[in-house]
Amino acid sequence: MAGHDDLRYWLGFNLVRGIGPVRLRTLIEAFGDIRAAWTARESELRALKLDQRALSNLLRVRRDTDLDALVVRAEQLGVHILTWASPDYPALLSQIPDAPPVLFVLGEVTPADEWAVAMVGTRKASVYGREVARRLAEELGRNGVTVVSGLARGIDGIAHKAALDGGGRTIAVLGSGVDRIYPAEHRRLAAAIAERGAVVSDYPLGTPPEGANFPPRNRIISGLSLGTIVVEAGLRSGALITADFALDQGREVFAVPGSILSAGSAGCNRLLRDGAHVLTEARDVLEVLHFEQIPDKQAARAILPETPTEAALYAILSPEPSHLDDLARRSGIAVALVSSTLVMMELKGMVRQVGGLQYVRAHEPGAVYASGSDSSAPEPSSNS
Repeated sequence: MAGHDDLRYWLGFNLVRGIGPVRLRTLIEAFGDIRAAWTARESELRALKLDQRALSNLLRVRRDTDLDALVVRAEQLGVHILTWASPDYPALLSQIPDAPPVLFVLGEVTPADEWAVAMVGTRKASVYGREVARRLAEELGRNGVTVVSGLARGIDGIAHKAALDGGGRTIAVLGSGVDRIYPAEHRRLAAAIAERGAVVSDYPLGTPPEGANFPPRNRIISGLSLGTIVVEAGLRSGALITADFALDQGREVFAVPGSILSAGSAGCNRLLRDGAHVLTEARDVLEVLHFEQIPDKQAARAILPETPTEAALYAILSPEPSHLDDLARRSGIAVALVSSTLVMMELKGMVRQVGGLQYVRAHEPGAVYASGSDSSAPEPSSNS
């Protein structure tokens, strides 16, 4: 957990309605750090053109909230809190434009979770959908892939359980506080997930599972993942919202084909029509996302921890290819050291060479298709 002094201010801002990732980043940049932003004078906040509603909410929360009690409550519940400032904040999630400033975690998010895919679908799964989800998630778990989903009834719950059955890790992203497991019948499953993965949420402790919470949290499901799999979904399924978030984040989208006579597969079939990857077996995911090399890369990372040079190069790499010489110039590191470091980073799965001594971050996916799905209005209290 982050240092107590700073953590309390992150938790305070997380309670303020109207101050999301964009506004919070603006405040931190304006005042220098999270504490200075929290303690800024009202006149200074007005000078930043903070709108009246957000300003009033901030002043009220500052006045009425015992920040230390928030930290103590999390500690009592065994909740680990990650913020933008935490060194172990999930790397994949940090890359999305609206990454949550605060994540509440039961269990642990580990470096192994960088090899992750989301699996989502309808709550009202057919026999076909349930069996497909079970087979895919179990096989992915067996191959070292972390399965991310939303703990909902139907496809989500099946995906979590099957990943665990396959000996893998899984992450459940809630539309409520992590102390308010929903649905209630998945409490035992959530406990099992926390033992071999993580239950996470960006909502404050105590937040109930209200319907409006679920669409925004779907960006976290896709943001934690290199690709999103839609197993079974109708045209108005919330799973298509997750697919749209994945597209916006530049991540891959896979869809399982279904009968053209089944309304429950209409969403998947539309995704396929619009260019999503056809998914008929786990190998399709492993090949597109280059996951076949996970065991070797995990072993390399365990034996060869990240060095300061690797961290410096990774920070300046992007989805756009960078030449070795350009990386040396921008980092101020000798070309020979850059070259040898990139070889090790490629072995660890941190970077990819795309030809002609050009490198990109390995976690940046390829081209995406144009979305044509109707992602409006998920069912109330449903993440999928």
